[in-house]
Amino acid sequence: MDADRATRTEATLRNADVVMAPERLGAMHQTRISFVRTLIRKMAQQQWKVSKQEWQLCPQGFGHVIYKLATPHHVYHLVVFCDQIADNERNDRVIAEKWDVTFALVYGYVDVSLLEKLRSNVPLQEAGRNPNNVLVLARANKSVRVFEHIVSHLAKGVQPNPKDLADVGYILRTTAVYGNGKFGIADFKLLEKNPDFEQSFSAQMCAVYLLRAFSLDWVNYLAIQRGGEQATELHSELQRYLGVGNATGLGMAPYLINHPCVVDQWMTTRETALAAVLDGATEVDKLAPLQVLLQKAIRHLEQVMTINETQQKLNAIAVGELKNLHENLVTLVEQSQCWRDLFVHSQHLSLETQEILAACLMELYPELVDVYQEQMNCDETLSLPSGKKIQDLLLTLEKNYRWAINTDFSLAENQYWFWYRSQDKEEPRLGVRGEEPGDDRESLLDIGRQANRLYHALLGQAPELSLVEFLVQYPQYRTIARRVWTMGHKAMGDIQMNVLHKASLPMHLLRCKLSMFGATTFDPRSDRWVRVTFFQGAPLLDEIHAQTAKDDWLFPLLPNHNELLNNEQPLGSKGL
Repeated sequence: MDADRATRTEATLRNADVVMAPERLGAMHQTRISFVRTLIRKMAQQQWKVSKQEWQLCPQGFGHVIYKLATPHHVYHLVVFCDQIADNERNDRVIAEKWDVTFALVYGYVDVSLLEKLRSNVPLQEAGRNPNNVLVLARANKSVRVFEHIVSHLAKGVQPNPKDLADVGYILRTTAVYGNGKFGIADFKLLEKNPDFEQSFSAQMCAVYLLRAFSLDWVNYLAIQRGGEQATELHSELQRYLGVGNATGLGMAPYLINHPCVVDQWMTTRETALAAVLDGATEVDKLAPLQVLLQKAIRHLEQVMTINETQQKLNAIAVGELKNLHENLVTLVEQSQCWRDLFVHSQHLSLETQEILAACLMELYPELVDVYQEQMNCDETLSLPSGKKIQDLLLTLEKNYRWAINTDFSLAENQYWFWYRSQDKEEPRLGVRGEEPGDDRESLLDIGRQANRLYHALLGQAPELSLVEFLVQYPQYRTIARRVWTMGHKAMGDIQMNVLHKASLPMHLLRCKLSMFGATTFDPRSDRWVRVTFFQGAPLLDEIHAQTAKDDWLFPLLPNHNELLNNEQPLGSKGL
């Protein structure tokens, strides 16, 4: 990108008041620079190789499997343990103690000694202790209905009906994917200079992608065991459609509050990539691809199955708006000198539709957008320069924290919730202030309230007073003062959300992070947890390096059943 365009892009980012509003964060979608997309792109460009090293499963599908991952720089192994559990032991909540599948991504080689150590600890998850060459520790459960549906059909030599898979979209769903030093595994510091996984969460995303490959190999293997020679392999179109499910709850939400610099970096990078596209002149040859993407978005939303009535309504509204936008797209593009003109036209539409259009426009320009994929890491230091005065911090608060200082925290509704960590599972929880015990151990996630208190404390001081003198006298404000100054001087800054408000929705925080990861098919199960799918529509392992492989899996779609019937596949030769 030339210097003139970079300068122009910096000046035309959407305002932080728009981008960091919780409702918009809760409408985000996967983009080209979401982590799953960048991982697959990297695997393809660098010719990463994945192979089965061990397949030690009994005919019923229990035992262990090891996959080898070789990059140009290092060797890793994914070790998967499959255990038989009762239906009443299958639980997505963190209190669960048994899972269908547990797995670990290991740096280096796995000898007999290490395998036995992993076998003794990985299935225990939090209760185990693993060596620090384990990069990722995780677990997953079957979607029992889909799992059995697929295996029983393949064993009879027929393909499952795609519509019966659409309700779920995956075979396995993860309930936790741990990294960054939890339970004795490798800290992220060990990966910061690792060319394979130096980007945050890339090791976790890789482990999940390899799990997706295992889930597909698993059902094909069991079909052979059950059906013998009449068994067939799951059609590649259906394999590609199935991703890995994920059940995410409140545990993810505090990350975005506790790592404000990371969130600002993610959002600023995303907005800068979008601005690089919006500042470009509209091009006639991009019209047809944009129409295709809008059609895909419409069909994708129509295929999304969710039990959440609010999400159903949001999806239905977006479908109607996208159809109207598609019908009028030629005229709108002809009337627009640059893509920003078209984007501005969409501002009267729902947030879902606006963010879908943003994702589609970014998809049109990989040469502009993909250069930002390695810019997701940052320095998380919160600092306050010396020599600043009371008035300097007041100006920062008044410019960038209006959402906090204009909130009346004397009202019960603005302090309705309190966040705390459960003693047993060390997971975040929400309690009602004044009604439930625990507010004396409240987690400090109340950034809005802290900023508000800081502001009113500063108003009682002389504007020319040194901030150092103030903080020496009132040390309780040191942490929030550093945060306000640091985040107040960044492009996007803090998420503008009072997480204590009675009507606040943690779901907005969950969706923001999951969208940056690259999740699709959002199915909120309450305002506190959601089911999503990763790698749905992504290339299969044996497709990544193909010349015909396409990096175009935004808004994955269900394959057409008739096409599958006309293109039956015999049993594959994958060497299971």
